[in-house]
Formats: sequence, structure tokens, C-alpha cells
Amino acid sequence: MEDIQENIQFQLTDELIENVEILVDDQNDRDLKLLLSEYHYADIAEILDELDLDDAVYVIKLLDSETTSDILMELDEDIREKVLKNLSTKEIAEEVEELDTDDAADMIAELPEERQAEVISQIEDDEHREEIQELLAYDEDTAGGLMAKELVKVYETWTVAGCLRRIRGQAKDVTRVHSVYVVDKEDKLIGRLSLKDLIISKSDTKIADIAKENVDWV
Repeated sequence: MEDIQENIQFQLTDELIENVEILVDDQNDRDLKLLLSEYHYADIAEILDELDLDDAVYVIKLLDSETTSDILMELDEDIREKVLKNLSTKEIAEEVEELDTDDAADMIAELPEERQAEVISQIEDDEHREEIQELLAYDEDTAGGLMAKELVKVYETWTVAGCLRRIRGQAKDVTRVHSVYVVDKEDKLIGRLSLKDLIISKSDTKIADIAKENVDWV
């Protein structure tokens, strides 16, 4: 029985979409929540991708931010952009609070600059807000010559998970990744990081905890 359940896959049907649309039109929030509670957030994202924008926004505003933050990250990029335009800065900040730093930064980066500042100002977790700001401020052209020498830089406050994601992005623009260099908020070089240490460390480990100090400038 357990094996059968594991093999059951979500199927997006016209009937399901129609049922959601009817519940939204009727503003039957209780039954709509009950229906969607049966599905994984990735499945709900598929449903929302097929709805009219107003209906998709209605569902996002109805569900709790712990769920909708994951749904938003799973949405088609164009749909997510349109949905975010219809959310207040406070609502977006609540979604961002539930996301990992790298996903939160990615979501905020999709907003116009003026809205980015407004959303960031409403993030209540100070540490989360500061880490997001660091990621948003990141510019591969400000590495002080590191990128020109085929080196990759990361910030000491990043986690291993966020670091790996950013390294993948930087690695596309270099021929070979020789070393990972750790910098502070002012882009000052403070240490070096081996790829081995990075890979074997837990995803929530801070880069500052595994970096090797006393590295000379190159």
C-alpha cells in the first residue's frame, strides 16, 4: 500500500482547475483551503499557473505565508512577477521572512528598485534582513580583481547552502575555479575556503566558521 502511494503523481486536470475557480468566485475560503491542503506546494503552484491573475493572487493572499512563500518560488517566473505586483510590500516582506536568504534575495531582486527598499525595510528579522541586503549588494565586478584572476568570492555571513548557489552562478563566468575567497561586508579579503570543506559542511553552516584565515592578496 505504501509503495502504491509513493507512485501516485499529481495530475493537473481541467476539473481541478475549474473547482478552484468556482471556490474562488464564490469566495468559499473554507472549502478552498480544504481542497488545496491535499496538495504539495509545488502542485499548488502548477494550479496557480493556470488560473487568471486575480484568482492566483486571491489564493496567495488566502493561504498562510509559510506555504505561499514556497508556492511563489515554484511559480513560472512571469506569473510570479505579475503576482508580486499585486501584493503589498508588507505582504511580500511576510513571504520573504519564510524563505532562505538566497531565495529571499532572488525574489526581492525581481522587484523594481524602489519596491526592493520598501520590502527590505519591513523585514522584521534583523539578521535575515542584513544577509539579504548583502546578497542584493553583491556585484561580481567589485571583487577587487579576484574574478579577473579566475577566483570566486563569497561573503563570510553566507551559509554553505547560499554559498554553493552563488558559486554556481559565478562559475559560469570563469574558466576554472581555483579557490573560493571569503570577504567581509566591505569586500575586504579575510580568508580562503576549500571546495572540499564547503561540500562536506552542513547547509546551514556559516562560511566564517569554515574559512581559513590569513590569506595574502593576489
